[in-house]
Amino acid sequence: MNKIINIGLTLLAVITVSSCSNKQKPGKIYMPDMTYSRAYETYSLLDTTNFSINREDAENRRNAFFNASPVKGTVKRGELFLIEDTNDSIGYANSSKHVNPVTTFTKDELAEAGRLYNINCGVCHGEKGGGNGPIAGKIGAVANLNLPLYVSMTDGTMFHSLTYGKNNMGSYASQLDRKQRWMVINYVRTLQPKASPAKADSASVAKTK
Repeated sequence: MNKIINIGLTLLAVITVSSCSNKQKPGKIYMPDMTYSRAYETYSLLDTTNFSINREDAENRRNAFFNASPVKGTVKRGELFLIEDTNDSIGYANSSKHVNPVTTFTKDELAEAGRLYNINCGVCHGEKGGGNGPIAGKIGAVANLNLPLYVSMTDGTMFHSLTYGKNNMGSYASQLDRKQRWMVINYVRTLQPKASPAKADSASVAKTK
């Protein structure tokens, strides 16, 4: 019996020493997926990366420049809910019924909205919205936001243009989150002549609630 115990203790000692002798090979790992997690390189191609040149393939076009897209129907923490207007003439027409959810501004928030406008919009539309930004002459057909057409335009229609782009202006959905886009629209209103912009139809709004 003592001989068996001694042999067992000897084997245990050998296993213990051998398992600790090489730090590069720690032995058996209980949860290898936690120890050796998969590394991701910035902008690397993932399984969810799709690409399509088909203009009708909206899902693949959306994924063409975004990896690891969020689960459909989810909203990140602090983000406003998605407005599901389509990127076509029907969606553009329907956008007029949407009401700007950002209704109040602190002094700091107004300053932040102005900063976002000058970074993303002022280069074309100009500091005062007059369509005379630094590169306006090089692009052409830059909107003068002080014209009656844009003063009377609803916030929802402006939001659609910022989200999907309009004419020569591209989409700003990747540069500005939904709240920031509404904030920029509010700032544009402070630049425009004092007039009452068109309001969303109350009956249409009631249907969306």
